[in-house]
Amino acid sequence: MVSKNMMTASNQPGYLALHQSGELKNRIEKTLSILSCCTLCPRQCRVNRLQDELGICRTGRQAMVASYTAHFGEEAPLVGSGGSGTIFFAGCNLCCVFCQNYEISQGDEGMSVSSGQLAAIMLSLQKQGCHNINFVTPSHVVPQILEALPLAVEKGLTLPLVYNSSGYDATETLKLLDGIFDIYMPDFKFWSAASARRYCKAPDYPEKAKLALKEMQRQTKELVLDVNGVAVRGLLVRHLVMPGGLEETARIMEFIASEISADTYVNVMEQYRPCGEAPRFSEINRMLENDEYKKAVAIARKAGLRRLDQRDWQGLLRRLL
Repeated sequence: MVSKNMMTASNQPGYLALHQSGELKNRIEKTLSILSCCTLCPRQCRVNRLQDELGICRTGRQAMVASYTAHFGEEAPLVGSGGSGTIFFAGCNLCCVFCQNYEISQGDEGMSVSSGQLAAIMLSLQKQGCHNINFVTPSHVVPQILEALPLAVEKGLTLPLVYNSSGYDATETLKLLDGIFDIYMPDFKFWSAASARRYCKAPDYPEKAKLALKEMQRQTKELVLDVNGVAVRGLLVRHLVMPGGLEETARIMEFIASEISADTYVNVMEQYRPCGEAPRFSEINRMLENDEYKKAVAIARKAGLRRLDQRDWQGLLRRLL
């Protein structure tokens, strides 16, 4: 469903004003200082990443980039006609056993990049005609992203920034991003602490995700589109439907509708498949059934959510061919 909320293309991303005022520099200094005893995310590893000590995310002083591309498989408001400029970071603070990017999040893929190199990647994606810069798995590299941003701005970056995370984010870190990221796109994976403990060793995930979504909503409100239907600001929530997980899906959809907003743009995702270490867990070692997905969408609608992502698969094929 396309939002009736519209925004003119002349509205500029908030980070441009923060850069001009000097506040962006202050945020960079604050986030970099956290790396000396890292508490960027709920893991609270407290390692000195400035000295390349490694915690759960296995990332030291510099960010690791696995790939970057103009992506046409993201949500419709991000893709538009030019694609979403996705930057896939290696490493992850959540480490789900079934991760579909397991080699990137928990393997050895990825190349260390300096702030200048990361800025150049952003500018390359803008030059390709992408509508936004989409940082995939950014929770553990917030300081590195911010450090690269002024370099990109000084060379002409003007695209909205997308914070595409697992939802396992610390609200203290998110507050330092207020006015920098235009679009938040978290996943809300689990309602049950038991599930979060079993599949990612993070029993506090549900509570941290709820707090994170509330903070993201406070900063950006509901998703706003320009006259061409492309997202320029706001919150977009993903939920990957798990085999046998419809009860958790229901609780998550009820939470979003009642405590975030019934006008939240939600993508109920059907592409679960048993990747990574999922075969070790018999209950999730299968594909999602079509009937399960249909029930999940019905659950979202019953909860009162009015803006569900609808994929234009024929349009996607036309762009790829």
